[in-house]
Amino acid sequence: MAWELCRAEGLAGLSLRDIARRIGMQAPSLYSYFDSKHAIYDAMFADGVREFVAQQPDAPTTDPVEGVKLRMRYYVAFCTADPVRYQLLFQRTIPGFEPSPESYALSVESLQALEAWLREAGLDAPGTLDLYTAIAAGLASQQNANEPGGDRWTRLIDEAAEMFVHQARVMKQRKATSGRRKK
Repeated sequence: MAWELCRAEGLAGLSLRDIARRIGMQAPSLYSYFDSKHAIYDAMFADGVREFVAQQPDAPTTDPVEGVKLRMRYYVAFCTADPVRYQLLFQRTIPGFEPSPESYALSVESLQALEAWLREAGLDAPGTLDLYTAIAAGLASQQNANEPGGDRWTRLIDEAAEMFVHQARVMKQRKATSGRRKK
């Protein structure tokens, strides 16, 4: 119910009174389940992260380019399929809201799994994870903000993935070369 309201009214438009009315209860009764609007956002955050993780495709590590393409396509498709969910999970659009440690831990686990996958695929230089997330989030953000429902930025995913893998390999080579010079 909260997701439906947010999709109709925007994240900031969520109100406990509207949720209570839609499910047929009085607003004060809703406080026995959620002590604040931020508690509802927190439950939604955890729900969204679980959905993201559950649908995450297995990507091959033997072919990093294809694996990155698959993962990036999934991430951008997930984010553009539901811009409200994207805002809650990957942007800070609700003033004062931070996920609870329990909900945030789900997100951290997902990011750690991505980092482990990148490492297994040989894309493990310092900064590689940050570069990956910046590229993927940038594509999703641009698509959501500038052409919702279109493909202006989503059609760039494969090229962005190829550039990322190339640069991740360059970063790894630089690290290896600088490590040899220091010895």
